[in-house]
Amino acid sequence: MTATAITADWQPSASLANLRARAALLATLRGFFAEVGVLEVETPLLSSAAVTDPALASFAVHRASGEHCGYLHTSPEFPMKRLLAAGSGAIYQICKVFRDDERGRRHHPEFSLLEWYRPGWDYQQLMDEVAAVVRLALAQPALPVEKISYRELFRERLQLDPWTTTVAELRTTALAAGIADAAQMDLNRDGWLDLLLTHCLEADLGQNVMTFIYDYPPSQAALARLHLGTFPVAERFELYLQGVELANGFTELGDAVEQRARFAADLAERQAQHLPLPPVDEHFLAALAAGLPHCAGVALGLDRLLMLATDAAHIDAVLAFPIERA
Repeated sequence: MTATAITADWQPSASLANLRARAALLATLRGFFAEVGVLEVETPLLSSAAVTDPALASFAVHRASGEHCGYLHTSPEFPMKRLLAAGSGAIYQICKVFRDDERGRRHHPEFSLLEWYRPGWDYQQLMDEVAAVVRLALAQPALPVEKISYRELFRERLQLDPWTTTVAELRTTALAAGIADAAQMDLNRDGWLDLLLTHCLEADLGQNVMTFIYDYPPSQAALARLHLGTFPVAERFELYLQGVELANGFTELGDAVEQRARFAADLAERQAQHLPLPPVDEHFLAALAAGLPHCAGVALGLDRLLMLATDAAHIDAVLAFPIERA
């Protein structure tokens, strides 16, 4: 039998220096959380339910027989909140997460996430700790911070009020900005806002400063608590550094009835977009009904953080084996 030559590229895409940098980063993070008394936990990668967010696509897993047996998680959020409801106290997790249809310079379908929760805190307090973690991880203790509300950002830099502007005005702004294919797009308000954020604003955010965008429109609350007022806001923040989105955090919603309604709205939007309709996580909803402590939580992308730490231009430069070589 003639041996067939193997021509596949077996080498890692990350340099040994970057692999060592990853190991050092993980050790630094674990040291930080040990020092401040936050417990490291581990939850399943495979779940019977999947995220309902229309913007995220879960990987479905099947047995050898072809029978569906679950989904790879897009975040450890739901089981971690179950631990919080069970009385775990402050917790963190470093794990792999999986999101289909994500590939690019800063995106990979399998990536590393740091997620942590602080009972008794709100999103403003957590922003300060996120800043401390990033300063430590990047060895930049003097890295400054700026905070700007979502509404203020759009009003100052695009002369648009996200709470009152029309879809037509958003579309006109996108066309004037020369965003490719904007003329053919049919988006709702949040779709246009996200397009303008990513194409017109994001690159200028976090230039030699950690920029926290906070108080998002209620329609973009995801799992965040709402703060009601003349202009209701979601108690949510995102962190940008060097034009890169690094983290997404909330004062967490603890109302099981409201959360179920948001899941139902997600599924309705998925149906309208002809997307798969995954099962809702009833274990998570039961934990909320039992009582989630008042808390704030955040997810921080470790591969992107490592890209900044190593000055890498592409995510593959910090991964041992990207999906094409896996």
